[in-house]
Amino acid sequence: MHLLITLIAFAVALGTLIIVHEFGHYLVARWCGVKVLRFSVGFGHALVSRRLGRDRTEWVLAAFPLGGYVKMLDEREGEVAIHERGRAFNRQPVHKRFAIVLAGPLANFLLAVVVYWWLFMHGVPGSRPLVDVPTPGTPAAAAGFHGGETIVKIAGQPVRTWEEVRLALLKLAVARRNVEIEVRPDDGALQVHHLDLSGLGPDRVTSDFLDVVGLQPHKGGLKPVIETVIPRSAAERAGIQAGDRVLAINGAPITSWDELVKAIRASPGIALELTIRRNSGERLTLRVTPDVAQENSAAVGRIGVGPFIDVRYPPGTALWQGAKKTWDMSLFTLEMLGRMVIGEVSLKNLSGPITIADYAGQSALMGWMAYVSFIALISISLGVLNLLPVPVLDGGHLMYYVAEMVRGKPVSDRALEIGQRIGMVVLFSLMAFAIYNDIYRLVGG
Repeated sequence: MHLLITLIAFAVALGTLIIVHEFGHYLVARWCGVKVLRFSVGFGHALVSRRLGRDRTEWVLAAFPLGGYVKMLDEREGEVAIHERGRAFNRQPVHKRFAIVLAGPLANFLLAVVVYWWLFMHGVPGSRPLVDVPTPGTPAAAAGFHGGETIVKIAGQPVRTWEEVRLALLKLAVARRNVEIEVRPDDGALQVHHLDLSGLGPDRVTSDFLDVVGLQPHKGGLKPVIETVIPRSAAERAGIQAGDRVLAINGAPITSWDELVKAIRASPGIALELTIRRNSGERLTLRVTPDVAQENSAAVGRIGVGPFIDVRYPPGTALWQGAKKTWDMSLFTLEMLGRMVIGEVSLKNLSGPITIADYAGQSALMGWMAYVSFIALISISLGVLNLLPVPVLDGGHLMYYVAEMVRGKPVSDRALEIGQRIGMVVLFSLMAFAIYNDIYRLVGG
């Protein structure tokens, strides 16, 4: 069953990314007046083929699914009727050809923006970055971290969830920086630790680099800290706020989230006195009456709070946050690729189709939010990869068009031929290395 889910999740993700990318090329080509002959998802033998539209464009689902293409009318690839030469790709001004090629990667970035926008409007849950006792000998232990601290800021930037912590530290680990981390211990007094990441070698900056650093989520169970307050709930009416820590209920100490839930569920419609501590350190006593809810024919109490942070924004802010996250991830992906080239990050971080399929299956099993987040992230990677100035990729064609703009004439056929050969060697070398990494991970567990 797991294998089936993995294969379906991978096929849906890959198909979505290919269709979006190629539709970007297709749509801008049509806007520029270029005739599209074929829209293919996959390469090789056509499994399904239909001709649609005024131009009788052939829409194809092919046998080899790792990619796709849009074939346009072009005099370099065959005879073109005189009355259609104005619609040939090669006859278009350089700025139109540039726009058509650029549209594919831009469509991938736009998909990521839309996905993140929707997620931020819907609300992205995350766990508070509460750290466990670091392993002796790790940078976190040397920096003075101890169990029970909550990470508040990294390099001056606020963080709210473990996902934000992981991404922020990964960026700094790649740059091998000494970073200032602000934490809040159980007593509420802010402290600062200086985490030295300069000693991380290229082989240590991997997906499990937080293990190497020594920062891991607290394993002692969820603390009774309220992260989410549902609007118009009993908790909101009582004045409870996100960030409040419950110390006691009716004078009985509360030390875990399970104890908090148990006490509230056992008191439907019964007023409770909650002793809480605010982030400011202030202690308050609030009176809350749990709402009565029916569960399996039994009455239970609920006040409308949750232990997970819900990162949510209004539509306008969510769109800005989605665009910002797409931009940040694009720059970080490009930086990682650049550091791989100069040897500052291990090539072991390259992933091929097997690893991507595995991640697709894992994210699908975690739920739809994790799965669409995975699709957005892979879409960004695909967009960045296609913009690299490597012949045979979109970025290689854009490089030729920039040269044409500067020189005032197209690049020679000989230069194009040499570039194609170099590009194929580079691309197949990267694919071979990525597949080798996949097999190594698979065999090595």
